[in-house]
Amino acid sequence: MKKYFRLGFAAIAVALFFNAFVVTETKAQGGLSEVLKRMEAHRKSLTSLRADVRMVKFDSVLKESDTYEGTTVYLPTKGRDALVRIDWTKPAKETLSVVNGQYVIYRERLKQAITGSAKDAKGGGKANNALAFMNMSKEQLNANYAVTYLGKETVSGGIETWHLELKPKTAQKYKSAELWVDGNGMPIQAKVVENNNDTTTVLLSNLQKNIDLKASVFKLNLPKGTKVVPS
Repeated sequence: MKKYFRLGFAAIAVALFFNAFVVTETKAQGGLSEVLKRMEAHRKSLTSLRADVRMVKFDSVLKESDTYEGTTVYLPTKGRDALVRIDWTKPAKETLSVVNGQYVIYRERLKQAITGSAKDAKGGGKANNALAFMNMSKEQLNANYAVTYLGKETVSGGIETWHLELKPKTAQKYKSAELWVDGNGMPIQAKVVENNNDTTTVLLSNLQKNIDLKASVFKLNLPKGTKVVPS
């Protein structure tokens, strides 16, 4: 079951792209100030998103990586957490949905659904505690993270990005997070580095922004006979 909790935290990493880094009040200068300005403008203009998603989880002890591929949809909601859904296609078909702070991971081949509170999610998640980014205000983020501009980098697909690093100012279960932001202010890649140096990297591609996307898409209608397992 630990493996599937890890998949669950991919939704957190994806959601991190959209809601996390609204830091227009930071004392950043130069390149960082411009990046954050564009991110804030992009956040305000983004009403929905559909994209392909690729997640690579690296085990620093075994020196091995697991790769997952699928599609994701995202819908911001006023006064509530954003709605996120990931439909994994490789290495196995699984669906994860986060609605109103509650997650459901449906494993089709086992007819099993794991449910729980995203806020209280624990276990072996490789993006563990990254969920905190989703709900932080500008003031909270500035108080809790030191943001550093690392320069320009090209990510998979030949897209030029700005590379940012965020380090928590107090002890967490991860040591840092990184973002790669495109010229429109859209974070298209994120990486979470745990204290044991394990990493989770999530890349978005084939972006479709501000499309017609209904909230009903995020509600999983579990087939009859599905065994529901609380986390």
